[in-house]
Amino acid sequence: MRILVAEDNPICSCLTVHLVRKHGYYVRAVLNGAAALSALEREEFDLVLMDIRMPQMDGLAATRAIRAQEQKTGKHLPIVAVTAHTSTEDRERCLAGGMDDYIIKPLRNCDFVAIVEKLCAAPANLPQFA
Repeated sequence: MRILVAEDNPICSCLTVHLVRKHGYYVRAVLNGAAALSALEREEFDLVLMDIRMPQMDGLAATRAIRAQEQKTGKHLPIVAVTAHTSTEDRERCLAGGMDDYIIKPLRNCDFVAIVEKLCAAPANLPQFA
């Protein structure tokens, strides 16, 4: 499986990339939504972990652009909001903005596994790292 991580914070990006690689998935990290759009033009991904607040283009704007492109192609790329904002309103805003799910930073292994299983039909026997 190929996962794109859009995260501007170097520490959060490093931790997320490590978590994804630990499960044996290909991962590519970019610093903002504009870079995510560029990466999606060059490569195919099975899932995007998208930070909400990033410079140049935030996660919601990038998601809108991806969803607009999907209207032309008929494809659907699962996009998961990744944010430190934990309110119900934040979650609703992300889902209303076209994201498929919402996960809180820092990513926990069990949350990552649940998202992958839910959105990507991954095998249920993923290793359960603590």
